[in-house]
Amino acid sequence: MSNNKMDIEPTNVDPAAAANASVVDPEIFESVQKQIDEDSQLRDELKGYLKSMDRQARQISSILSRAHSVPSSALPQLVASTQSIFAEQKVTIGQLAEAASKYPYYKYNNIWTRDIQNAVFAVIFARWLVGKDGKQGELMTIEEVGEALGIPVNIKDRDTFHLTIEEYLQSIITLIEELSRLAVNSVTLGDYQRPMLISRFVKDLHSAFQVLNLKNDILRRRSDGIKYNVKKIEDVVYDLSLRNLVPSKQVEVEGEAGKA
Repeated sequence: MSNNKMDIEPTNVDPAAAANASVVDPEIFESVQKQIDEDSQLRDELKGYLKSMDRQARQISSILSRAHSVPSSALPQLVASTQSIFAEQKVTIGQLAEAASKYPYYKYNNIWTRDIQNAVFAVIFARWLVGKDGKQGELMTIEEVGEALGIPVNIKDRDTFHLTIEEYLQSIITLIEELSRLAVNSVTLGDYQRPMLISRFVKDLHSAFQVLNLKNDILRRRSDGIKYNVKKIEDVVYDLSLRNLVPSKQVEVEGEAGKA
């Protein structure tokens, strides 16, 4: 039997040191920590803008909520008093968009989406109250909302800050909920025509949502709830008709519109 054993040179490695040596490169976690710190700094920066947006949204909401307690004739002046705050909010949104557009949109958009929805709702509610040319009951398009807020809409070809269709639709549902309250409060103010206008508007929106094939679970559940607001407004209109506060023929038209 031949002796072909390889010669193994002795090493000077300390067995105790080898046992305590890390098998994971510490630089890996140093890099991870650096990314965590950068992410935290960005979130803090974005939250600074969102804090300003929240303050502005509350100021606007405080003013627009008076629509439930003033006659229609006072609405133009009421909405006009919000314009300076809307302008301030538009600047803040622009700053948010500039900061957020440096990073992947869908990684961080959950941070600001609620505040953007609130801003969109305020814009479309203000427009509904007075209209573009003084005609109450108009719905802004998503493009008009984007222009009002100073941000692009539904961007698909690049990763940048924008207003999504889902955010727009969520805000419309919030508008419907607000209008169902306004229908009730309008009767208290002795305005019997505004509930009729709200009824036609909300029924049209309900019909439009039924056509949509919504993939977003939260949005789909909220849209399913529109029918309850429709019913609430119908009850208001029905009560007005029972008390002969609106022409019966007008109520019949409302009923036909709801079946269409």
